[in-house]
Amino acid sequence: RVYQVAKLYLYAPSAGIFTSSVAMSDGAAKVIESLGIPRPVQEAYANLTSRDPRKFWTSGQWMTERKGGSDVANGTETVARELPDGSYTLHGLKWFTSAADSDISLTLARVMTAEGQVKQGSKGLSLFYLETRDKEGKLNGIQIQRLKENEMGKEHAFGKKKVSVNSVPARGSYTGADPVMNAAWSKLFFKGKISAEGRGVASIANMLTITRFHNVISAVAGMRRIITMARDYATKREAFGKPLKEHPLHIQTLARMEVQVRGAFLLLMEMSRLLGLEETNMATEQEQHILRLLTPVAKLYTGKQAIAVISEGLECFGGQGYMEDTGLPTAFRDAQVMTIWEGTTNILSLDVLRALIKSQGKVLDAFFSSAQAKLEAAFSLSELKPSVQAVQSTLHKLGQFVQKAGSRGEAGMQLAARDFAYTLARIYGGVLLLEYASRPDASTTDIIAAQRWCHQDLCPIDKEETIGSYNTKSPFLDLSLVYDGSPVLQGKL
Repeated sequence: RVYQVAKLYLYAPSAGIFTSSVAMSDGAAKVIESLGIPRPVQEAYANLTSRDPRKFWTSGQWMTERKGGSDVANGTETVARELPDGSYTLHGLKWFTSAADSDISLTLARVMTAEGQVKQGSKGLSLFYLETRDKEGKLNGIQIQRLKENEMGKEHAFGKKKVSVNSVPARGSYTGADPVMNAAWSKLFFKGKISAEGRGVASIANMLTITRFHNVISAVAGMRRIITMARDYATKREAFGKPLKEHPLHIQTLARMEVQVRGAFLLLMEMSRLLGLEETNMATEQEQHILRLLTPVAKLYTGKQAIAVISEGLECFGGQGYMEDTGLPTAFRDAQVMTIWEGTTNILSLDVLRALIKSQGKVLDAFFSSAQAKLEAAFSLSELKPSVQAVQSTLHKLGQFVQKAGSRGEAGMQLAARDFAYTLARIYGGVLLLEYASRPDASTTDIIAAQRWCHQDLCPIDKEETIGSYNTKSPFLDLSLVYDGSPVLQGKL
């Protein structure tokens, strides 16, 4: 995994969003592998993992329907009808399909009984493997109802000008489409050693882990690319009689961006290390817990970082950062999807809480243990000791917050979920930077980066709790602020 990440990290900013198809193909292969590579999909698995471009297949992920994206339990209306040979036909509309030109797709649907009944909720969802075209190359019972233009589609309004982005997947298709599946041939993952009916959400979870992982790669790679370009531009662009690199305020801005990217990069590489261990059955229980926790945390945090850093990066080019012929605005548009695809910030924050509950707190125990162990070497270095103490103090505050979690109830913890996830990201980013800076061959800049990361507010959850952001009155106050003067609060809507 580390080798794969290194290559994608370099390739992603120039990939024209093809990395999106790579991510889903990687995720589909992971799902099939986790289900024991069932006989009906052995050929698909071989093609998804092939290094021969003539054999390589891409996969889509078709889950979003008209009622919503993240809430698949209540939003999925597509039904599956079993045929005499054991295969299924799918009937429904997928409101948005990732990689509309893919060779195959994994999708969710509800199995319809002979009496025409379906089970609602997540327990009624099963996972299907769908080949998008038949042997003649025609759409496999699928009708494309609408092609969507989006942030990474064929056109996008940036500023007040309609512009061509040209960052679409291979074969020239749009990234989004509304396919109506009318008797699309499919195989339900339900035979032999593979998952049982109604285990669709659980079965596709492995795909979400991988695609979120790829999201982190693209976010970090995008940040690194804009900083590299801005750094080079600062040596060539002159303003007020000297190059930009000789203006201290400009370099300070770049330095602050650099610190953020270094922390994000180490989060990414730690994730890749842990994922590689997990996939080769070499990960300890603690490492598995850390990976489960870091996946949503790193995805949500680096997505937010990418928007802020790349936006700041465009400013480093002045007006050129807004002009389409430079290609720079594309980087910002591509960054915006990082906080939306595969779960918004709030959805992923709630997933962090779900990981805590499902593991009965073991993921957080692993987090504390891992953080303390990684800080040991840095504590002995005088230049790093204040930063280590800052992180340890934050860990103590976080521990106190968690101890009082039971008294807040579910509603209180959900209010705190976003700040809780940010706190985890900042703490672990600091831990990794300090660990890296404590190496015998660490450079001065490694030490500076660790120090500066730890100077930021590492524990936003503590500050927000102090001002009452999670108390019982807070939801009403939030609602009043949002809908102040609106007919909603006046009972007119």
